[in-house]
Amino acid sequence: MKAISLYQQGKHQWLCFGRDPDKAEKIIDTNQYMITNNNHSIILDPGGIEIFSQMLTSVLRYTKIDDIKALFASHQDPDIISSLGLWDQCLNNASLYSPKIWETFIRHFGMNNINFEGISDEGGKYNLDGIELDFVPAHYLHSSGNFHVYDKRAKILMSGDVGAAMDDIDSPFFVEDFEEHIPKMEYFHRRWMPSNRAKDEWIARVRKLDIEIMAPQHGSIFKGEQVDNFLNWFERLDVGLASNK
Repeated sequence: MKAISLYQQGKHQWLCFGRDPDKAEKIIDTNQYMITNNNHSIILDPGGIEIFSQMLTSVLRYTKIDDIKALFASHQDPDIISSLGLWDQCLNNASLYSPKIWETFIRHFGMNNINFEGISDEGGKYNLDGIELDFVPAHYLHSSGNFHVYDKRAKILMSGDVGAAMDDIDSPFFVEDFEEHIPKMEYFHRRWMPSNRAKDEWIARVRKLDIEIMAPQHGSIFKGEQVDNFLNWFERLDVGLASNK
């Protein structure tokens, strides 16, 4: 599993873990993110059970197990949170922040030690040792209870499934040619994003944020002008269409 740094200022750092070369053919590749500040770390969408050992090994190159104070799950899908039961066996005094409406579903993955902190529909905040992270509502994109994470200081939005693409394992970490990237994400967004109204509300909300990097759950990451390219494209896209194409 590869790791890249998206941002570092002092001990405040964003890391992306992904591009797993050993994944099974029918397993979708995912991006996992970790934010650290001083001796405090939070892992965003920690991944499926099948990559837990690789993920744990990668994370421990950058932080200590006791410094992982929290996990975040944008929604309930197994590709991002089915590893929860294994993290639960490793972490002491940690909490999982996730949409409140998904608690009874997520607990099926296993939670004996980790404390569940439900995020209300309006969103919330998390204090990363003095750095404030915002849980930004992204309901129905694609889950009925869904949140993204915004770091004002780093100017990074972790955007979950919004912006996701079916990239090859050897694709670059960052989007280089937006037009060439569209076919990798268009069908996914048309089919899995069910509501144009929810899409438009999310776009209006995130356009108010100062975003330098938009980091989705699957595929390449948007940086600089590619963030606006995506928002403009997504705004024009008609979603919620069942199609075989």
